[in-house]
Amino acid sequence: MTMSNPSTVFAKPELPIEVQLGQKLMLDFRYFCAQGQSKTCREPMTQLPEQLAQVIANYHIGGVILFSENTHDTQQIVNLNNQLQAAAQKAKYPLPLFIAIDQEGGRVARINREQATSFTGNMSIGATYPKHGTHYASAVAEVIAKELTSLGINVNFAPTVDVNMNAENPVINVRSFSENPELVAKLGAAQVKAFEQQGVISALKHFPGHGDTHVDSHTGLPRVDHDTDTIWQNDLAPFKSVIDSNPPGMIMTAHIQYPALDSSTLKNKHGQQMLKPATMSRTIMHDLLRSKLGYQGVVITDALDMAGISDFFDSTSAVIETFNAGVDIALMPLAIRTPDDIKQLEQLLESLTQAVKNKTLNHDEISASANRIITLKQRYLSNIAPASSAIAKATLGNPGHRKLEAELALAAITQVKNEQLLPLNVDTKKKIHVIMPDMRKCEAMQQALRAFSKAPLQITCNSLQGFAPNLAEQQISDADVVIAGHASPQQSAVEIGGMEDVAKLEKYALSRQQQPQALEALLRWAKKQNKPTVFISLRAPYEIKQFAPLSDAVLASYAYNIDVETDRQVSGPAFTALAKVILGVAPANGVLPVTIK
Repeated sequence: MTMSNPSTVFAKPELPIEVQLGQKLMLDFRYFCAQGQSKTCREPMTQLPEQLAQVIANYHIGGVILFSENTHDTQQIVNLNNQLQAAAQKAKYPLPLFIAIDQEGGRVARINREQATSFTGNMSIGATYPKHGTHYASAVAEVIAKELTSLGINVNFAPTVDVNMNAENPVINVRSFSENPELVAKLGAAQVKAFEQQGVISALKHFPGHGDTHVDSHTGLPRVDHDTDTIWQNDLAPFKSVIDSNPPGMIMTAHIQYPALDSSTLKNKHGQQMLKPATMSRTIMHDLLRSKLGYQGVVITDALDMAGISDFFDSTSAVIETFNAGVDIALMPLAIRTPDDIKQLEQLLESLTQAVKNKTLNHDEISASANRIITLKQRYLSNIAPASSAIAKATLGNPGHRKLEAELALAAITQVKNEQLLPLNVDTKKKIHVIMPDMRKCEAMQQALRAFSKAPLQITCNSLQGFAPNLAEQQISDADVVIAGHASPQQSAVEIGGMEDVAKLEKYALSRQQQPQALEALLRWAKKQNKPTVFISLRAPYEIKQFAPLSDAVLASYAYNIDVETDRQVSGPAFTALAKVILGVAPANGVLPVTIK
């Protein structure tokens, strides 16, 4: 969206305090209902309603974040982003919007996988490092940035440089490159450089580190009890390295308590004293990040509606505490789902303005913070033009990007164990029984194996979401070889399988907690029947410890994305790569980025 005279606004020494505060908010418009109640509104916002356009203009909102509900198809995303930028230009003091998204790749990809290139994620990149160095980190970030830019998206909340030190980490795991902080730093720096060379602002996350938690900050408030030496050698090391070598445009905070870094307390909305989360700690966000590490860019909170914050603070106090800690942008401080919610935004901004007047918030710090935001916009957004749907359609998921996606998936496949089983000799082993977490993955594995086999294959399959145990045992007994896949930590609610699974769930439902035990029982049955067995770790490879003793060969893919799903085809890059390795079409060159004890 070309600005009429961007230098006029960018050059202003001091904008009104209300404008500065508006710039310090990034809102989500995931759902919006012109009528109805906020709690029940589930209508995706795919084009900008006039009420929300006025919110952006009237309150000088600094940015918005998009979710999968906002990104249905290429044309629609381009139109929406152009509408958002047009709304920002109608403000009294027009400034371009930060339009942000979580497009890390792998598990976290908000744009339809069939259209955008989503890749197999950070841990798969980590598995390629011993042979390929930072090649895939850079190339993947470059492609993601080109696709985002073509859509009109200018901020990517990536890369994740949390060092995954906890096998039970429910939220990071394969979103981390490795357990090695030096490797994480190198790959993170390569991605920051590649994103920003393509004009997409990167946001290093989650400071000061989310890698050794067993609680998801979406659902609770994690606490890390590392001593200071461990924090500097592990948690902080990638952040320090990237800041020193290639400082990113943004850094995102973590809603985590770090008593070794800050043991001070504050009173929450329940009247209780509690350790300050890092997001609200001036010691961590100002003294450590700004002064000790020397970071001078924009700091943004992780979403303030996450339970790690919202369970303990109302929206106004949460924003005030984060601003006083030295954070620049409050991400998702409140939900705007209906026109009535706009009044809450008005009240929030009025409260923040009053907090500046009564010196609860420091006027000079607010101005310095707003200036950091405007400086970043001037650097990246001073000459933006409307996104083009024709360019976007030619860019998203184009053949060159898909080729790189397939290359990464294959380069990452790691052979952890092989007792002379792989590659399979399909001339003698033609009956294969596949066990997968759900039927979509079963179908993807089946189709990939058939596509690369030199001889016809008879393949049966059962899903761990819903199956008849007696039938599964019979199919194993009839097979020449068993291929079993599992994803750990367990899949989230949005990763359920197809309708075939749903139909069987009522009778044969296995809870997610039961699936590992069910798989172990089937593998024990296979071993009892002397059936050669391949185990595939589809997500975090720590589970290999449990299943390797029951398997003749073990592979790790770090991903199980389904990119194409039609009546005739179910496929994803990880399954294609796995089939190539299993059948000897290609070698497994990946190396485990984490230790399997």
